[in-house]
Parts: sequence; structure tokens; C-alpha cells
Amino acid sequence: MTYRILIVTADAVDCHGLLGMLGEAADGPFNSEQVRSLSAALARMQTGGIDAVLLDLALPDSQGINTFKKLFAVAPQIPIMTLCVPEDEVLALQALECGAQGYLLKGLFASYLVAQSLRHIIQRTVTEAYLGLERARAEITLNSISDAVIGTDMQGNVDYLNVAAENMTGWLRNDARGQPIDQVMHIVDGETAATAVNPVRLVLERKQPMAMTAGSMLVRRDGSNLAIEDSAAPIIDPGGQISGAVVVFHDVSETRAMSVRMAYLAQHDFLTRLPNRVLLNDRIAQAISLAERSGNSIALMFLDLDHFKYINDSLGHAAGDQLLQSVAQRLSACVRSSDTVSRNGGDEFVVLLAEGRDMQDASVIANKIIAALSASYFIDQQELHMTCSIGISVYPADAASAEELLKNADTAMYHAKGVGRNNYQFFKHVMNVRAVERQVIESNLWQALDRREFMLHYQPKLNLSTGAITGAEALLRWLHPQWGVTLPERFLSVAEDCGLIVPIGRWVLREACRQAKHWQEQGLELPSIAVNVCSLELLHPDFAASVQATLDEIGLPPTCLQLDITESALMRDADTCVEVLRQLKRAGVQLAMDDFGTGYSSLSYLLKLPIDVLKIDKTSVQAISGGNRAFVSAVIAMGTSLSYQVVAEGVENEEQLVFLRSEQCQEGQGYLFNHGLASEPFTALLQMKKCSELAAVHSARTEARL
Repeated sequence: MTYRILIVTADAVDCHGLLGMLGEAADGPFNSEQVRSLSAALARMQTGGIDAVLLDLALPDSQGINTFKKLFAVAPQIPIMTLCVPEDEVLALQALECGAQGYLLKGLFASYLVAQSLRHIIQRTVTEAYLGLERARAEITLNSISDAVIGTDMQGNVDYLNVAAENMTGWLRNDARGQPIDQVMHIVDGETAATAVNPVRLVLERKQPMAMTAGSMLVRRDGSNLAIEDSAAPIIDPGGQISGAVVVFHDVSETRAMSVRMAYLAQHDFLTRLPNRVLLNDRIAQAISLAERSGNSIALMFLDLDHFKYINDSLGHAAGDQLLQSVAQRLSACVRSSDTVSRNGGDEFVVLLAEGRDMQDASVIANKIIAALSASYFIDQQELHMTCSIGISVYPADAASAEELLKNADTAMYHAKGVGRNNYQFFKHVMNVRAVERQVIESNLWQALDRREFMLHYQPKLNLSTGAITGAEALLRWLHPQWGVTLPERFLSVAEDCGLIVPIGRWVLREACRQAKHWQEQGLELPSIAVNVCSLELLHPDFAASVQATLDEIGLPPTCLQLDITESALMRDADTCVEVLRQLKRAGVQLAMDDFGTGYSSLSYLLKLPIDVLKIDKTSVQAISGGNRAFVSAVIAMGTSLSYQVVAEGVENEEQLVFLRSEQCQEGQGYLFNHGLASEPFTALLQMKKCSELAAVHSARTEARL
């Protein structure tokens, strides 16, 4: 590389000598120019291309230190070495203090010294310029990120803050520099407010990266608090020694608030704010454990509102929701704070009477509840009256587990309805009315498959923005000779208990796939067909293999099949279920989390599942009409951020549709669009869609020709 040197001197002897030295130097090559005055030097510097200057401090038009200062002012980035006689070495030293890179004493310099010095100062200047650029780039980068960055020296005193750190701590960089890290970044425990150890101190002490304790809060300079998460690491110099520490942190206030909110919603009913089934089950288990140790009893009440459906049908869901909220308040007022009132779903409530409550206590509370709920309700300027039926089971007299306790209370509640409603009944083992009905259902189920009494209806799923049909959900129906079209709510639980759910489920899967393939062969587009899967099917040893075999036999692409699974089904054997889902995912099948929002869902567990679709439970969607929209908004936002396809179930009116569209929910299904249809009318629906699309294409082509 050639370096261009400007020699500024009026001394012909010095100039000649320098030109010769630079021309002969092994440290070159150098390309030298000469000017004789400061004014000429200033003019030459304006044109650029000079790498270094040899400046005589005694020029015809300028003398002394001002000669250097004037030249340095126009080109501070160009290295300058001064030339002076030995008697003026003090002047040369003064120039060094003003920015000169070195000096040569006339008559004492040798060719190798001049060349070597020039090469060194040029390379050093280039290196410093590069480092300055890198520092500027690093500064811009650090000030562009949202994470706060604070650097300290070995004593833990702050020597750097980026813009984000200034904003979060409330400290300006100049104010913070030299201050202890504990003062600028004051950290306290989020629960106790006790001062926490700053991770920077631990890094400096242990010389290794450290993370902040979970739940930490930053106390800003103005005294306000900020939830943060961070990590700190040592700064290692080129010699491998620690020279300080750097801490990087970010604001997690919104994330932490959302986590708390989601945790609350996962354990509480969105409408009444009462504990849901998840929290209730936990409290029943605790109560049983405590009663087992003490030898006392607990009582469980299963409560159902009488004829609540009539109020919903006549006055609408909004009025029904207000009534449920009033019921929840009255129930809570009837029990002690140590008891638990839970909404089990719909118009069903469960009351857990804590330890030490015997049958007499339960009777007193039951009468109190019946009286409280039968008092008038005033909703939407209308006076309403409501009664309830209560079933009571007692531990340990009636049951040994939470599940059995709930089941027996439910049985007693149905008995209370059967004897006239608006009363309570204690569970008795002779209550076999429902058992008899279940036996009738079971005996008929064994013959239903052989007699081909099952059929499928198909409910379309639509793109909420375009209205296009994006899929269909297969809905099982039992065409019973005496009962007529029977919905699965009546017989599926019996099918599970008697071992028929797996063969029924496989029939549903095969029939749905066969119908989807048939529509494809007819040229009718249906991107996917959804089939519901229960836990017993999912846990069957060859479930994934049977799905693959069915797809292969029928010739339906795996991507056209969607399996809808509730989280309650997955929780029976989480590890096995997750592995089965992974097998299905590898096969190309779409996976959907069904009925999200019914009280079982866990966000942390959801993230472990290889799902594609999140289906919001219809009760949550219907609550939109009553103004309870926060949960649906949160689920849509969460699902979108996790790249799930979000589907709203049970869309029944325009208000719900408008809200779902405003929240960017992608898809929906429900009575607003269509009920479940048998295969023939659903085929007609797809044909209408195809005809409308062909007509649109034909119209577009006609307009193009015109």
C-alpha cells in the first residue's frame, strides 16, 4: 500500500533529505509532496488524499505552535508529525499536547526512524478510526434495542447506560456514571419488597454469568416499580482478566400481568369469577386429605337451576348471564369464607362445605340457599323468579374420592329434580333411576353399529373475513328407532363406560374421511374435515396407526384431516397423549385444541402440544353478547402470537361476529352461519359455493372481453 506524505517546509535541505529518506525506506513505499508555506498546506489539505503530514513549525507565513494549530484545525483526522530544531523541542512537546502524533528534531533523524514513525502513526490512526467507527456502531446498536444495558467497573460503579436503561431506571447517563450499581439499578423482591442482591455484584464476586431471581422488581429513580427480567455477565479483557460487568434487562410488566391474568382465568369462571372445575377439584382434594387426617366429614352440593333454559330462550343470553351472576353472589353470601362456591358450567354450581360440616349443617345451608335463590330477581326491568335443585353427598359416608363425591351429588341432584324440583336430596345408594336409563342406552348402543343407526352431520367452518367455507366439523348423530335423532350428549358418556367409544370413534373417522374424499372426487372444494377425538381413543395403543391406515385406505391426504381434542382428554395421561400427537403431526394430520376456555386449559401445558388450531369454547363466545369479552380477546391474541389458527365456536349473532372480526379471529362456526347438515344438504351447500365461484369467474372473463 502506498502512503501519500505532505512535507511542509521552506528548508530545501530538510526537504531534500526527507524526500530521500522516504524514497529509500524499507518501511515504504511513500509518495511524497512538498509545499513551502502554511497557506499552501491548508489549500492542499482541502483536496484530500493525504495520509500524513511532516510539518515544519518555522514557515515563512507562520511560526510556532499556531502553525500546528491552524493545520490541525482543518484536518484533525490526519496524523501530523512536527519538525523543529533541538532548541525548540519544548515547542514540539506542546504540539503533542495539542494533538500531534510525534516530532522529529532536525539534524538528528535517520531514514529508518522517519519511515518507521510515519508508518506507525498512519496505521495507528487508521486503527483508531476503525475502532471509533466500531464504537459508534455499537453505541447506535445498543441505543436501538429495547433491552436496557448497564456496564460497570470492577467496583460495581456504573460506567455506561444505553437509552433504554436511561428510560427504565430514570437515570441519565451522566448522572449515573460513577454511581454504585445498587443505586442506579435498585432491585427488590416483587412479593416482600425486600432489597435483592444485584446480579452484577454476584458476577464480580463469582466471575461468571448470573441471572436475576424470578419475580424481581426495579425501583426507578422516581420511586415507581417495574417488573424486569435480566442476566449479567463479566467483561473479560484481552488478557483473560475480568475488567467489569454488564447487565441486560427488559420490562416484563405486561407479560407478567398477562401471565397472572391467564393463570386467574384458567382457574376461575369468566362470567361469575367463581372458582371453576380445576380449582374446585384441587380444593376438594385438599378437603378430603384434611378430613382423612382429622376423621371429620365434608359435604358437597351439586346445584342446578330449574328451567333456566326457558329464561335463556325467552330473554336471551345477556339476561341469562346477569341471572347467573346474581345467583353466584347469593350463593357466596350463604356460606362461610372457608367454603367454596364453584360454577361447574352452564347453570350448574357446586358448593363445597369445608371440614367439620355434618349432614345437619348441610341441610341448614341447603335450605338457606333454596330460600335465597327463590327470592325475586330484577333484570332488564323485569322481575324473574328462579328455583334450584340440590343434590348432596358426604365424605366419607357416600364416597372415597373427589370424582365419586361429585358424581353422587350429581345423581342426588337429578333425583331432586325428579321429585318436583326446588328441593334438596341427600345421595342414597338406592338412587338408580339414572343407572337404569344408562343400562337402556348401553344395551341399545351395542346394536347401533351393527344396525347402521349412526350418521354424521356436517357443520361448516367459515373464514370470518371472506365468508368462504374453510372446512367442516363432523357431528355424530344416533338415528334411534324409538328416540329419533339422538344427540351425543345423551349416549357418549355411556359409550365410554361400556367400551364402545373406540369402535364408534373409528366409524366416525372413516365415514368423515370417506365423505370428504367423495366431495373431492365431485370437484367440491373442502380444505379440511374435523373429527372429535376423546381420551380413550387417543390413548388406544394403535390410534395413530389406525388413523394413518384409514387415510391410506380412502386416499384422503393427511392435511385434509383435522382431529379436535379437548385438554381434559389430554390430561388423563399427558405424556402418552403428547407422543401420540407428535406421531399424528409427523404424519401430516392437523391438530386442534377443542373447547379452549372451559376451565381445564393450562397455558404452560398448551405450549408443549404440537397443535395447529385453537378453538374457543362456545360458552366463551356467547359471553361476548353479555359484554364479557376480555377472555376471548386474550385467547385470540395469545393464539395469534403463537401462530395458531384461531376458530370461534358457537357464533350465534351478528354482535359476536362483529367483535370476533374486530379482534382478527380468523375462522368461526355456529348457528349464525349454519346448523349441522346431513351429507346431502351439505353437498348442495358446496355445490352452491362452486357455482357462485364459477359465475364470478365467468363474469370477470366477460367483463375482460368487453
